[in-house]
Amino acid sequence: MPLQEVDEHQLKQLAAAQVGRTAVLFTTPLCGTCKVAERMLEIVEAAGSDYPLYKTNINFTPRLRNDWQIESVPCLVLLKNGNIISKEYAMRSVDYLYKKLREA
Repeated sequence: MPLQEVDEHQLKQLAAAQVGRTAVLFTTPLCGTCKVAERMLEIVEAAGSDYPLYKTNINFTPRLRNDWQIESVPCLVLLKNGNIISKEYAMRSVDYLYKKLREA
């Protein structure tokens, strides 16, 4: 199942809501590595991750890109109660991502 896509306004609402744990994948449409990262996260989600997973196009999130200091794509941002707890730029493997989401 594809990751739910959100825009900058929705991401700000998620961060402000302090809904516990959330993961957001920043991508661009023409990035091949981003597509691989997205597919890996879809597998993690199907394996039973209890983290809500979202994706967003970094081109349409200029404020968050600057506020959260996103340096490149793909970037997986892990949030806990609206605060960034981790940023992952290297999506090493499905197993790595699964464990990363479990421990966060």
